[in-house]
Amino acid sequence: MDTRMLRGRSLVTSALVVLAVAAALVVASSTSSRVVLSLMAVVFVLSVSISRIPELTQSHPVVKRAALTVALVDVSLLGTYFFSATTNFNLATGAAMSIVLLGLSFLTGASGQISLGNSAFMGVGAFAMAIWANHHTSTPIVISLLIAVVSGALVGLLLGLPATRLRGPYLAGMTLAFAVAFGAILSSFNSWTGGDGGLQLPSAVTPPHWITSLFSSGTALLTPNSMWLADITIVTTGVAFFFMANLFASRTGRAMRLIRDNDVAAELVGVSLPRTRVIAFMVSSSYAALGGALWTLINNSVSPSTYSFALSVTILSLVVIGGIGTIPGALIGGLIYAYSTSVISWITNQTGLNPQGNFASQLNGIIFGVLLIATMLFAPMGISGAVHRAWKKRRDNVGPAT
Repeated sequence: MDTRMLRGRSLVTSALVVLAVAAALVVASSTSSRVVLSLMAVVFVLSVSISRIPELTQSHPVVKRAALTVALVDVSLLGTYFFSATTNFNLATGAAMSIVLLGLSFLTGASGQISLGNSAFMGVGAFAMAIWANHHTSTPIVISLLIAVVSGALVGLLLGLPATRLRGPYLAGMTLAFAVAFGAILSSFNSWTGGDGGLQLPSAVTPPHWITSLFSSGTALLTPNSMWLADITIVTTGVAFFFMANLFASRTGRAMRLIRDNDVAAELVGVSLPRTRVIAFMVSSSYAALGGALWTLINNSVSPSTYSFALSVTILSLVVIGGIGTIPGALIGGLIYAYSTSVISWITNQTGLNPQGNFASQLNGIIFGVLLIATMLFAPMGISGAVHRAWKKRRDNVGPAT
């Protein structure tokens, strides 16, 4: 690229930063909430500007990933201030599900292993969060989430060790057995898991006083099931996606893709097949557990019936619909899941169906089934793959013309 063009981009970047700071000073007033919103706008512009500096992002790709992550998280947090409580709840649910989808997408898309037990891994994280919260009420949220992640990773290790000897349908069958048996396992520990009724968190998750004071003009927005929970989930999702993006691009990620494509060649170049496969299983299960723990926070409770085998089928379908092995595909799948309930409600209202009827109760599975069939027929690489292919085709067509 021409040196003058690089300098021009750097100047534009600097100008954008200056304009953002100036706008923040103009907008900021004595109201603390406006000051926070203005600073968030500055952070967004600054992050986008950093990601557009070629000299920095080409030599340090992790900086570009970090800048883009901060920008996306920042604009999402900004949106939660203006969204309704229902929208924030859907956004939090979809963000938590996208973490689960990302873990399975990594396991299936990067390492080539098939798992039908991700609903059980979610349940491990959900119950680990609830059990710990009921016995240690003063534990910070971050520590509780880390405990759920470690619990999921340990269960993934236990299943991953025998899984190194299994392939294809045999591996899927083993994870399927775990998903089916998960409810019985929980019933065996009624004193800990609460039986069929599940567990309730000892208290609702509320924002700390210093955050509430920043938004004194609109504290109604900071209800436990609204903005604050959405913000926690969004930040956690951003961190999870950032680590996964770096894992995809790391030496471990390349080794997993090599095993997926040709395990014999991987062994010849010194890649340990058992160790790499176990790592993939642990990463996937820990991400699923994190998503389940966030669901416990969002719903303030956990129930064994939530983490049935049907949820595993839904998760796998969403991964295929969004795009296996892609980071945007996990986000797309999470958003589809989050707003599927709203779509079903709209359909029942428009058609006059009885929401309690047999057909209406099965609409969720029908919608996902239709989407899955349409994806397999018209977009085998998922929605993200189709969008990427269309964008690449458009860029190739515009390139020669210019």
